[in-house]
Parts: sequence; structure tokens; C-alpha cells
Amino acid sequence: MNLLDIKDPTFLKNLNENELKELADEIRLFLVNSISKTGGHLSSNLGVVELTIALHYCFNSPNDKLLFDVGHQSYTHKILTGRARDFDKLRKIDGISGFQRRSESIYDCFEAGHSSTALSIGLGMAIARDLNHDDYEIIPIVGDASMSSGLSLEALNQIGDLKSKLIIIFNDNNMSISKNKGSLTKAFAYLRSSSKYVNLKEDLKDYLSKIKEGKKYLNFLKGVRDSIKSKLINDGIFKEFDIDYLGPVDGHDIGALIKAFNAAKQKDGPIVIHVVTKKGKGYEYAENDTNGKWHGVSPFDISTGLPLKTLPENHLSYSKIVSNHINDLMEINQDIVAITPAMISGSQLEDLFKKHPERCFDCGIAEDHAVDFAVGLALENKRPFVSIYSSFLQRAYDQINHDVCRMNLPVVFGIDRAGIVGEDGSSHQGVFDISLLNALPNMVIAQGKDANEIKNLFDLAFNSNYPFAIRYPRGHILDTKYKKEEILLGKWEIIVNNDNEDAIIISYGNDVCQIEKHIKSEKLNYTLVNARFIKPIDEDLLLKLASKNKPIFIYTNEIIKGGIGDSILELFNISNIKVPLHILGIDDIYVKHGEMSKVKESLHLDLENLYNYIKENA
Repeated sequence: MNLLDIKDPTFLKNLNENELKELADEIRLFLVNSISKTGGHLSSNLGVVELTIALHYCFNSPNDKLLFDVGHQSYTHKILTGRARDFDKLRKIDGISGFQRRSESIYDCFEAGHSSTALSIGLGMAIARDLNHDDYEIIPIVGDASMSSGLSLEALNQIGDLKSKLIIIFNDNNMSISKNKGSLTKAFAYLRSSSKYVNLKEDLKDYLSKIKEGKKYLNFLKGVRDSIKSKLINDGIFKEFDIDYLGPVDGHDIGALIKAFNAAKQKDGPIVIHVVTKKGKGYEYAENDTNGKWHGVSPFDISTGLPLKTLPENHLSYSKIVSNHINDLMEINQDIVAITPAMISGSQLEDLFKKHPERCFDCGIAEDHAVDFAVGLALENKRPFVSIYSSFLQRAYDQINHDVCRMNLPVVFGIDRAGIVGEDGSSHQGVFDISLLNALPNMVIAQGKDANEIKNLFDLAFNSNYPFAIRYPRGHILDTKYKKEEILLGKWEIIVNNDNEDAIIISYGNDVCQIEKHIKSEKLNYTLVNARFIKPIDEDLLLKLASKNKPIFIYTNEIIKGGIGDSILELFNISNIKVPLHILGIDDIYVKHGEMSKVKESLHLDLENLYNYIKENA
């Protein structure tokens, strides 16, 4: 079958089981070939090929609603709904998203870039359906790591209470990005190993259906069956929520999946179908991955599994530079404790966890718990380091506000993937953390211009006694030899100082280094300031700069509202200072997906646009 010819999933209804299996093989091959060229989420999609085919075979999307709890597992769904021809521009500017996207297709009824939202949203949709007296199915597809998050458990609590019909697919592959953690994971593993119950139940049905008064005996033995079931498996996880449970079902057996889904359609009220899948199935390197390397990939060589691009000599990712330095600090200070919400691989903390296993904790997909866990440590005089993506930080905002900042506790946040991220799109762009944190008393926000400044900022943070957030972007940088330098809290530095300059540029992060090179190479009469502290701002230096009465250009890669430009405007307003002030940043929008450089160009935030803008307005 030519996957590019698929227009909608209705063709599946005419295929037999063998043809569906052949289709699964074709899709899996297509995914590996396509993602090897564009990059994207590989393992998660290879694991749900048969599951997605069976869902579209049994249900009638878009009337029936499929909610992929983390949209990065929706690639097969996109293929079956007519988007295979667009995979050459997957996650590119003006191309299809790597997640479900409502504006992209009528088959995408829902959007999620992070986990654990599908059950709550699905229940809301189910109640709306029932109030409208409509008749269609709502099917959240939820991963095992997502099922153990607080939001999912809150939703299960009300789902069991309201009894509105939901068919919940519990996709169990024992992985989130890397290996799952926690007691619930162990309970799910016990469920996963309980196939004896499924076989016993089916054997009992087959036998009794063939003898006289079989139905009578089926009803009579229901209590016996439930007793056997409770002894063979511990289904109390869902039973305690008063939600029916079916499984485990082999997630790569299309026939078994179809039977389970058709049985669930006959059930009134909510039911969980426990589907066991293999993340990365069909591609050896991804199947054997235990640390999350193949969860999200850049373009790679299929035969070797090696990336097509390698880092320049002596370059490391920002995440690795931070992780290495935290390791050095943990060697010196036994009170430092590292915490991450399921991002050991993403934030490159593997070596840290190996070297300090007793002081490193993976909290699973539970950002709010991770932060309050750090609060408890800080209250008992430990020095917690919380490594968290910028776009995940917002999920713990209440805890950062109410518990960390209000009690003025020395929790150090490493805010990974800060700024424009690129291909993952609107749900992952790290452009809101400054605006969120800027409003919180006691919080310090900083970003270093190079590897050495980043390390020195962490030194300062762990020697301080207040909440401290250090931002660093996605990407790589030259890892220079560590040189201890004293950085005073809230003090900026002038990188290029020109007398009687034509313009003053204020920026932070690695852009400072790029702008410095441009000013010097072009011999421009600009003064450049490294605003390494976003909060507090350097008021003394700003007042001195303002006294020159030269145009000031503030360049950021974040949302303008609530950012460093607003803080400077506030200072100038209070001080009754009137100088030409230009703020370049992101307007009041969500930033779409695409290659990072292309996204910046589309927002007019590439450095070339900055230089042209200054020429026109200086």
C-alpha cells in the first residue's frame, strides 16, 4: 500500500487482520525512514503502530474522539488520517506538527505537548456529550508514566465518581522518556505480568459457552471469577477508583486489541484497557534503548544509529555543561541534592545519577511534587538543585510561588531549554519562565553568556540563601576551562564600551557573545551590556547608561510582557527618565514549530534583523 495515498482511516474497515499487520510493518518502516531524515519522536511512535491502527479500525474518528495524552505518539494517527505526504516537512516551518494540532486536521480534537491532561479533558468532553444527549466515544490514550502523575490521579478520582463513559487506553511500555520510577510503576509491572487472568477468563468463557445453561453458570461463577482475579492480579489501582479494568492486552497483537476495544464499546461507564507495548518496536537501536536516547532524535544513519551531525570539537550541550559542573559541586558540598521530574536523559544527568545515586532523585512526571520535595530538603538545610525544562516549570508554578519563594528557601533551579526551542513548537518553547518568575518576590533569575559564566553563576547560587533560577538554552557551546570569577548579585557587565556611542545594546545569554563579535568585526560604535541578572536588574548601571541619552535596544528571545524590558521601563518611569527605548522580543503570541533559526527569522528576532533595526532607529 502506498501510504501517501491514504486520505482518511475509513479504508481500514475493509482490511482483514493479515492486511492490517502488513500495514503496521509498512508504517513502521516509513516512520524509521522519515524520522531518520527530519528528526522527531521515534521510539514512542514505533511502540503504538498496531495500537493506533486498531483504534482507527474499531472507532470512527473524527466523530469518536482520540486524545493522545502526549501528542508526540500521534505519528501513526497522522499517517492514517491523510498526512503521510507531509512528513518530509515534519516539525519544519509551515510543515505538520510533531503533536496533535486542531488547526491541522479535523481528526485532531485535542492538543497536548506535555503529559497527564487527557483524562481530565476527556472527562469534560464526556460530560458535555452526555449533557447534549450525543452518542460517540471518547478515548484517551495515556502512558504508564502519565497515569501516575497527580493530575491523572485527580481525574481518575472523578471519573470513577461520575461514571460517564470513557474508554481509557492505558499504554504501558514501562518507559516515559527514560525508565519510570515510583511505587505505582511497580504496581503496573505486576499488572503487566498477570496474563494468567486473561487466559483463564477467556478459557472459562469458551468452555461455558459450549455447554447447556452456559450463561447461567457464567453468572453463577462471576463471584468465583472475581475472586480468582483478585488473587492472580492486583487491580486495586483502578478498582479503588471504581473503574472497570480489562487487560493486560498485547499491544502489538491487532486481533487482541480489536476484541478488547469492541468489548469496551459495549460497556456503560468508564473502563481502562491495559495495553502492553514495546517502545521503539521494530528498530533495534530504539528497542534496546533504556535511557531515552531514542525518544527524540535528530537526523540519523539508519544502519548505524549514529547522528548525521556531530558537535564541533570541545563543544558540549548546555545541559551537559551544567550537569558536569553540578557533579563537581556535589563532590565538594555533600549537602547538594539533585532532583529531576523524569528528565534524566533530556537534561543529560546520567553521569550525575551514577556518581551520586544516594543524592539524586527522579520524581517521575510530577513537576509540582519535585519542587515541594526540594522544599522539604531545603527546610532541613540541604541544598536542592532542581533540573527542569522551562516549559515544564510552569506546571509547578504554585509550588515555586507558595512554597519556595514565600518561604525564601535556597532552592536552585536549572531551567533547561530556555528561550526558543524550535521543532517541538508552541507547547515546548521556553519563553514564559522569565515572565512567570519575575513576579515572585525573593526569586533571582540569571543567564550566563558562556560556559564559564554559567558555572560561576551556579557557584553564586549555591552560596546564596534565596531562590535562584539559572536559565540555559537548547543547543551546544564551547566548553571553556573553568575559571573562578567573582560575580556580584544583580550586577551586569559592560562587554563593549564605546565613548559617545551611537546605541546601547542590552542582552543576555550566548547572544551577547554573538553580538560582541559583530560589533568588533564591523567596528560599530555601540556599547554592549551583558544583563546576566534578569532579576534583579542592575539599577545603578542602567541609570548611568540612561544619563547618556542614547537610544537603548533590549534584545531577548522571550515574551516581552513581564520580561526584562518591562522591568527597565518600570525603573525609568519611576525615575522619570525619558530616553529612546526599544524592546525586541516575542509579542503576545504562542510560537509555532520549526527549525530554531527559521523560527527566529519568522519572529524578526534573528541577529541580522537586530543589526538592521538598530541602523534604522539609532
